[in-house]
Amino acid sequence: MNFLNGTIYSINAAALLIGAAGLLSRILGVFRDRLLASEFGASRELDIYYAAFQIPDLLHTVFLLGAAAAAIIPILLDLRGKNESDAREFLAGLILVFSSASVILSGIAFVAMPYIVGLIAPGFSASEHEFLVRLSRIMLLSPLFLGLSSVLSSAIQSARLFGIYALTGIFYNIGIIAGIFFFLPAFGLPGLALGVSLGAFLHFAIQIPSFYRLGFRFPSFRDIRSFSLRVLSQGPFRRVYLLSLPRVLTLSLWQLTFVAFVAIASTLLSGSIAVLQFAYNLQYIPVGVFGLSFAVATFPRLCEYAAARDSEKWTAVFSGSVRTIFFWVTPIAVLFYVLRAQIVRVALGGGKFDWGDTILTAAVFGVFSLAIVAESLVPLLVRAYYSVGNTKTPLFVACATSAFTIVSAIGLIKLFEYGPESFFDFFRHFLKVGSADGIAIIGISWAFAIGGMMQMTFLFFFLASHAAREFAHDVRLVIPWSEFFRIAWVSLLAGIAAFGTLRTVNIFISLDTFAGVFIQGAASFAAGAIIYGGVLYFLGNQEVLELVGTVGRRIFRRDILPQELDGTTPEPQ
Repeated sequence: MNFLNGTIYSINAAALLIGAAGLLSRILGVFRDRLLASEFGASRELDIYYAAFQIPDLLHTVFLLGAAAAAIIPILLDLRGKNESDAREFLAGLILVFSSASVILSGIAFVAMPYIVGLIAPGFSASEHEFLVRLSRIMLLSPLFLGLSSVLSSAIQSARLFGIYALTGIFYNIGIIAGIFFFLPAFGLPGLALGVSLGAFLHFAIQIPSFYRLGFRFPSFRDIRSFSLRVLSQGPFRRVYLLSLPRVLTLSLWQLTFVAFVAIASTLLSGSIAVLQFAYNLQYIPVGVFGLSFAVATFPRLCEYAAARDSEKWTAVFSGSVRTIFFWVTPIAVLFYVLRAQIVRVALGGGKFDWGDTILTAAVFGVFSLAIVAESLVPLLVRAYYSVGNTKTPLFVACATSAFTIVSAIGLIKLFEYGPESFFDFFRHFLKVGSADGIAIIGISWAFAIGGMMQMTFLFFFLASHAAREFAHDVRLVIPWSEFFRIAWVSLLAGIAAFGTLRTVNIFISLDTFAGVFIQGAASFAAGAIIYGGVLYFLGNQEVLELVGTVGRRIFRRDILPQELDGTTPEPQ
């Protein structure tokens, strides 16, 4: 099978490929963060660097109005099924409209940046604001390339060429790492911003050959002259705008929520934004590897079954993906919490990132870990709504949870700053934070975790009733609650095993070195994973049995490739 340009029909195979590439991308991301942490520590310099991301990221979200994969893929599948030339013209026009609008918006943001940064980082000084303006302006190239990349990704995903799509995050991080190695020594912090723009360009460029191989093209000069408002007002374009607008607003709410987090953190102890970003990046590893990969791989199939009005298959695909995501991320969430200090020390410790930075980041990371399951399921839930044409419910849920999260963050920050001593003592003991310095940042992580769990809960229960109405008869989202509870208590058992191993290894291995901390963390994680897999195997868990069977076939019968992993053979419909 050609993993880069071969069509992948199986959801599990596509998710496996995207997840594996996502894992490599996250590993590169951890390496990137370690380089930054070692060079700067949790410092004001990194606060400025991460704050500079906020406007480009927000613009990227706005640019999705013309590049939202969730809106483009269903329309593109419909057009390709009727007339291939219409599909090519549709994408060419979309690229033209998007690139023109993004240049205009980026130009406006460039001019208005001195006024915008005061809202992003009210706690920064005048000189820090000036530096923030410089970095943000350099990064304005990033949303342009990432937005164009989203259009190309939509075409590639619609053809189920998940191999190329899976590489985009890897190349993005390679560009940023190149900026750290080559641009940072030459230009200082502006060099890091150049690396971000380089990474965004690579994210876009890696998809161009496959885009052309599918028969699509970029608009020519003749297209620019002949494209009229009449063409842009045609049905497919109107549908993209109508479907994209609620999605853009939904994503913008999340982006604005994180902007609010950064604004609040800028008023706290120097380095708080860096601590928040480091902890979030670590928490997002299983979300990206499992939650996002299954959501991306499942979405085209959900769209097909929704268009065919096949409620049985739609429900089976959705429920199976929920169960698989829950199986993988629940034990990881527990183990991440138990091993939070070891993970942070191995991933980021060294250089200027001292023990105080480690403990505070570990505390924030520990709270973030409580939301891993919810954050992993939300991308799939949102795409399930989009597959049946409902973009309003995710928007309403996002409005409610974002407002609640921001208000909660402000309230919890005040509680951590001015609350009773008993409150501090409880959380210092619960999260193993020895000092109260900078502890207020933990309030933001608690608001994030609670908001994420609320969003998942509301999305699921509203989806159940909407699916029944959409398919015009009684449709039940079959969720095996008994299996979920079993996975949950076995995950807690794995956490206890990891904690016991942690304490045992302490007796024999010095924790004063990187190797000692790594061995302690790795041994504890392995013990938890073995307990988790072993107990579920004896309990007859479906995912574990299938995994053991697949490994057995690969080891003992190498001549046989499981059909679901063979991209040349469509999965039976």
